[in-house]
Amino acid sequence: MDWSIQEIARLAGTTSRTLRHYDDIGLLPPSRIGSNGYRYYDRDSLVRLQRILLLRDLGLGLPAIADVLTNQVDAIPALHGHLAWLRDERERLARQIASVETTIQAISEGEDIMAEDMLDGFDHTQYKEEVEERWGKDAYAASDAWWRSKTPAERAEWQRLQKQLAADWIAAADRGIDPEGDEAQALAQRHADWLGSVPGTPGSENGRPTAAYLTGLGEMYVADPRFAANYGGAAGATFVRDALRAYAARL
Repeated sequence: MDWSIQEIARLAGTTSRTLRHYDDIGLLPPSRIGSNGYRYYDRDSLVRLQRILLLRDLGLGLPAIADVLTNQVDAIPALHGHLAWLRDERERLARQIASVETTIQAISEGEDIMAEDMLDGFDHTQYKEEVEERWGKDAYAASDAWWRSKTPAERAEWQRLQKQLAADWIAAADRGIDPEGDEAQALAQRHADWLGSVPGTPGSENGRPTAAYLTGLGEMYVADPRFAANYGGAAGATFVRDALRAYAARL
């Protein structure tokens, strides 16, 4: 059994144009082309499309997705990994939904609000042990106190800047610019300024992170898929690492 490109586009909530583009770049070729010139997709194609959509939801760009699909030929282990992530995300979102519902009810009925209930599912301490192991308890304590001191609006703005920086890194990596060139080094400067604004970052007392911290962080971006996903996958993380390494060499 197979499905036409129009059927797949409707079911996936995308467009025929997007699917044709995926075919043009070799990301999702159809299983066959009909006598009418239409593209058709079989079960294996649907599995591949599902993986593409899951990776897009993780923030990966198309070149990074192509790398992942090339390196992970067996779909079953990869899908198990996606499934674990989706279940964790479902649990986190369920906790956030329950938290907001509890807050609305408490405000509406004039009840006391419990901080533990309000903030359930909004845990920014998930990397506590990892940070303490890498950079010490003082580093985590300082950054944690700094984050807790911020207003919701300030936190949202800081996160917006972080997401914009990550998006700019991904775009630069996708264009294949030189990590040691002026544009990439300007991004590295922004990255250093962003990190240096966080108390507890090694070197933050001087307004910028140390060279060793920058290079070590870049290596971690490449080695840890959780961080690499922020920069479009392994290829994007490698670009960030190389740019940060070049920037740190001049400090």
